Amino acid sequence: MRLAGIDLGNDSIKIVYDGTNEPITVPNIVTPGYDRHIFQEEDAPHKALDVTVYSPALTLNNRRWFVGQLATELEDSSELEETDNKALSDQSLIVALTALAYSGITAPSYSPPSYSQADEVELVIGTGLPVRTYAKYRESFEQRLVGEHEIVFHSTPQLHGRKVKLRIRKAVVSIEGAAAIFNLATHDNLQVRDEEIYGGVIGVCEIGALTTDLPVIRRMAIDNHFSYGEQMGLANYLDPIRREVEDQFGYAFPSRAKLAQRIKQREFVIQRIGEGQATIKPIVDTYFSRAAVRIVDLIKKRWKKCPDIQCFYVIGGGAAALKPYLIEAAGPVKLRFVPDSELQNVLGYVKVARSRMNQGAFAEMTN
Repeated sequence: MRLAGIDLGNDSIKIVYDGTNEPITVPNIVTPGYDRHIFQEEDAPHKALDVTVYSPALTLNNRRWFVGQLATELEDSSELEETDNKALSDQSLIVALTALAYSGITAPSYSPPSYSQADEVELVIGTGLPVRTYAKYRESFEQRLVGEHEIVFHSTPQLHGRKVKLRIRKAVVSIEGAAAIFNLATHDNLQVRDEEIYGGVIGVCEIGALTTDLPVIRRMAIDNHFSYGEQMGLANYLDPIRREVEDQFGYAFPSRAKLAQRIKQREFVIQRIGEGQATIKPIVDTYFSRAAVRIVDLIKKRWKKCPDIQCFYVIGGGAAALKPYLIEAAGPVKLRFVPDSELQNVLGYVKVARSRMNQGAFAEMTN
């Protein structure tokens, strides 16, 4: 039985296994599956996740789906919207179970059972929910994850026809942002790494695709009074960027994920019909500057309400994308950024789950 952290981001699902810091990332995007015409097989399984998923928690059961990168290329793909709740979302669960099954059976340490026709993966997982949904949905979220699920791979390279029985024995749910601070404060063995973070009052701004969470961590415990979440994230700005690019240049990004990938790689030049090219950077700059101003305003308001906050960490995938814009918008207000910002939560989920399993000193973070 392995221990894994899984970050069910609205833009992508990230998985890290205990003992490794190498993430597995699958875009949180699906489209109904079908028998594909394959002219050349993809060179890696994660590029063509084609599955049928069964789970007691799913409304749409035993359906075939294209998941992740394969779905990002298709115009009828589904991405999560502001009205979606990841604790209750079928789509997030489909992507999460697919990613766990795929990563479980492709891990170097995996050995298939000799007594069964199906692959078997048994896990304890750590995961998280936004501040605003944590209290109300934590229990139901745990119940949806825990249990036995079944994933069958179809046209996925190297995994054709393999059936995976995925057993999740326990799910430890933390608050997004808080788990990241736990990761920054501790070593892999859970001993204290940073006394300032461990013993201080720390503000966090965790910028996701659809939510921005601002928990306040007081000596490694969540401050119930000052912690706050906003139903706003990077997607609020990526969608209008897509529309404006199409209006100006006639170039349509098939999904939010494809645009986000371009921006992350700093590839702003697009190919127009004919042989012309254009840059979308001015459009990105306009919308990301607006996003930064709004987020810095949220941070300042939180700091004013809770003046005990010693420093503010800005983390998450949105922090990595918006960093230069946030620094400019913040002016003299110092904000703290960390490397691998988008991985801090998932690394923290592994540690929180391990501390809970060990009945460690920090288990109160998930209470």
